[in-house]
Amino acid sequence: MVDNIKTLANMIDDAKRIVFFGGAGVSTESGIPDFRSKDGLYKSKWEDPPETVLSRSYFNRNTAKFFKFYREKILHPEATPNEAHIALAKLEEMGKLTAVVTQNIDGLHQMAGNKKVLELHGSTLRNYCMKCKKTYELEYILSQKDIPLCTCGGTIKPDVVLYEEPLNQETIAEALYQIKNADLLIIGGTSLTVYPAAAFVQQCRGKIVIINRDATYMDSSADLVIKDKIGITLNSAMKLIKHV
Repeated sequence: MVDNIKTLANMIDDAKRIVFFGGAGVSTESGIPDFRSKDGLYKSKWEDPPETVLSRSYFNRNTAKFFKFYREKILHPEATPNEAHIALAKLEEMGKLTAVVTQNIDGLHQMAGNKKVLELHGSTLRNYCMKCKKTYELEYILSQKDIPLCTCGGTIKPDVVLYEEPLNQETIAEALYQIKNADLLIIGGTSLTVYPAAAFVQQCRGKIVIINRDATYMDSSADLVIKDKIGITLNSAMKLIKHV
């Protein structure tokens, strides 16, 4: 394991354009459950399957039940950035990290200080009225007991991508550009099973590092695979980087 950390530190030290591609495992060290592990969101007991609740058709049909689940299971306003978020913000500050491409919707990368964050699945921090497009902060969603309504009477929807909804095309284009032009792609905290996002990493023409507890379909193509917590791994590597 020590040798892997040294190798990662050397790869980061040598790189000029690093892109980080992350998933739910990045935020588990901040106390936010992931989706597919044994303790993940999809294993939790609910009246309807979480995958169903988090769909656009369910949102349209059962809006009140959606928001009950959303407030109890998806929103984590108490969460703060962990070692992984802080390390990535430091790499951007150093001029090495060109972008974070994330499947997460918690806003912790920005809270840690990252400026170039491409949110493939949107953000819980942004909300908008489906009728007049007025925007609302997360605090307003948390303050409402039922369906959050706009001053115009319209329903407020979180700016997150639900099942059955397309990803933002501009975000996809920028994410692909960043990945294609990276000389080092660090993939962390993701099982690479959610498409189309999981296929984006195949566009990388540089070196690939995967930091994830479980195996992924890209492991055999990676230059380095580390099966450990991403926060601990990145923090340990940062301590060895010469140019910090």
